[in-house]
Amino acid sequence: MKKITIALALLITLTGCQATQRQNATTGETETNSATKGALAGVLAGVAIGLASGDNAKERRKNALIGAAAGGAVGGGVGYYFDSQEEALRNELKSSGVQVERVGDNELKLIMDNGVGFQSSSYQLDASIYNTLNGVARILVEYPDTALQIDGHTDSSGNDTKNQTLSEQRADSVRTYLIKQKVAAGRVHARGYGERYPVCDNSTSQGRACNRRVEITILPLK
Repeated sequence: MKKITIALALLITLTGCQATQRQNATTGETETNSATKGALAGVLAGVAIGLASGDNAKERRKNALIGAAAGGAVGGGVGYYFDSQEEALRNELKSSGVQVERVGDNELKLIMDNGVGFQSSSYQLDASIYNTLNGVARILVEYPDTALQIDGHTDSSGNDTKNQTLSEQRADSVRTYLIKQKVAAGRVHARGYGERYPVCDNSTSQGRACNRRVEITILPLK
């Protein structure tokens, strides 16, 4: 049991080391990266499973140690993969007007200064967004073990039924474009929300343009 305690103490200590830290792009605060958090969670899960198995105390201690090592390796690997993809996206999209926002440990949101723009009542992508989507696609192809959720939105012009359909078409336009850039179709999911979630004031033309958008979220592939 002593060896297990030492292993856990070492891993917990590592969560405070510089090598295991990242800066939150939204708050600017330093936080433990996903690789370290995943490794710690894996160790704890492995110990719990190991202690629950075996015919006697000695065997349970042995299984717990094995479980800690295996769980830490798996958990750390998943976290490292996601951290690496985040860094790759930041480098690819530098100076593009797109922020990569980390939400928890297993979610990335692509925040575009001007959204993914559409003309009123249209679901055709503006050509100005092609380079950005090309960059996103390159990283997604490089990191195949993540999924993409694309959410379409409209302004308040038109009726609810029309806006719901239009929002779905806008999300699907982005999905189709990314698939053409060799992102596997099964990884990319599209849905629409109509006018229900505005981020700007619909009473102005500028606000309505802001609300005609698609939001992109990157998640672990399940």
